[in-house]
Amino acid sequence: MTTTTQDGTATATTGEGTATAAPEVRGPLDRFARITPLAPLALIGAGVLAMTAVELLNPRYDLVSETLSRYVHGTAGQLLPASLLAVAAASALLTARLWGTGGRAARAALVVWTAGILVAGLFPADPPGHYHRPSPSELVHGNAAFLAFAALPTAAVLLRRALAARRPRLRPALTALAAASVLTTAALAVFLVDVMDGGPSLGFAGAPTPVGLVERLVLAADLGWLVLALAAGSGRGRTRRA
Repeated sequence: MTTTTQDGTATATTGEGTATAAPEVRGPLDRFARITPLAPLALIGAGVLAMTAVELLNPRYDLVSETLSRYVHGTAGQLLPASLLAVAAASALLTARLWGTGGRAARAALVVWTAGILVAGLFPADPPGHYHRPSPSELVHGNAAFLAFAALPTAAVLLRRALAARRPRLRPALTALAAASVLTTAALAVFLVDVMDGGPSLGFAGAPTPVGLVERLVLAADLGWLVLALAAGSGRGRTRRA
């Protein structure tokens, strides 16, 4: 027999004893986040498709040395800000869904990531090669993106245990993607500093800088973590036996 207390805790009485499920913590935006459970995944999928399309439509850009942000000036360039806005919307829904999970630092990191991606989508980057005199839009875009890239691995590390508790089978993947996000973001910071400090000087495989390739690895790790976090966030807490 299963009963539910006023605080949302469910208890089940069996012949072996009483099993108590941890109450699900609901945040202030929980109802909004659950209106369309598949919406965040659809938004991330749309964002990935848009990024892929703009990459394929601009073969003249070097994906190793040019960041994806520069593609806004290429063919179908508006697909890029659209993809970032889609990811920002998905991240907002994830933040709402996980509002009661983890501590304040984790929630703050998710908010910074979401806001950073949103602002980066609203303010376009400069065309390729404009390293020495960035425009105001480039400065806003670059700083917002950098804060977002720094915040996501922070959230991934802080939320790893809480999300793994909801979906234990995802623990190895959550750990791997959190580590990948941290390592690739650290590498990206090195190459971004190199690019901003008088132009790129750290070359790789004939390219003046691999900053574009590293940025794509960061995006792959971060978007992969978002998908896993959405999957884990839809799970329930593990059952405790009294």
